[in-house]
Amino acid sequence: MSDPVLETNITGMTPRRGKVRDMYDLGDSLLMISTDRISAFDWVLPSGIPDKGRVLTTISEFWFEKLGIANHLLTMDLTTISLPEDTDIESLTGRSMVVKKCDVVPIECVVRGYLVGSGWKEYQESGTVCGIELPPGLQQASQLETPIFTPATKEESGHDINISFETMVDIVGEDTATELRDRSMAIYQQGAEYARERGVIIADTKFEWGWFEGELILIDEVLTPDSSRFWPAETYRVGESPRSFDKQFVRDWLETTDWDKNSPAPSLPDDIVMNTRAKYIEAYEVISGREFPWK
Repeated sequence: MSDPVLETNITGMTPRRGKVRDMYDLGDSLLMISTDRISAFDWVLPSGIPDKGRVLTTISEFWFEKLGIANHLLTMDLTTISLPEDTDIESLTGRSMVVKKCDVVPIECVVRGYLVGSGWKEYQESGTVCGIELPPGLQQASQLETPIFTPATKEESGHDINISFETMVDIVGEDTATELRDRSMAIYQQGAEYARERGVIIADTKFEWGWFEGELILIDEVLTPDSSRFWPAETYRVGESPRSFDKQFVRDWLETTDWDKNSPAPSLPDDIVMNTRAKYIEAYEVISGREFPWK
């Protein structure tokens, strides 16, 4: 197992760095590289999770193929593009996608199927989730009778801001908003049904979309442990905080520290790093039915 890849550097190319991804402009396409950076509570942590980027990339590749929906992936074969001779191809393999250049829709399309996280906190206070009224008497981790669509603004830095569907309409127009809502809900339900057959509950997720040649297509990642909450079905209990395959494990540890969430985050202990890596890999293997190649 190698050290985590926290930054990528390709000679003569300047990346645009997001929280966890580095993007390189190839002219008519983009090279999107998932690093091993991990973020929580709107902070990128100083500790990386080895091979996390490969999990996110390979599980997205699996879902793009499984869902059969138009998306931005062109290839994961780096030999098909021209890179400088000194590029460390091995370190980039498995974590890199060559993708279509799209006009990104500035909305996070969030679908929630269970009452958890910030939604559970809001429900306890007001009986709503993102302003949507829910039936009384629900408990933590309750499955919602029907999944709900709770869009958010897509912020370059800081926390995405929940908005109403009406506000989303004001931003992107009614036809686009309706299409994004309906397609996001359908993909969540398709993915959740498949994952449930594999023993995994997808409690919620978020999708990103972009315009390409007049069509809305899926971009970025899809149904990964970073963009979704994954719970083992066998240990799921209503009224309890479920065991997870995602970065909730890291969030839970951070909550035990005295970190104020307003200053740089602390480093993760080695055991938290390794257990998080194991959870991400387990999520990939259980859902895809494949062995993780970099185990």
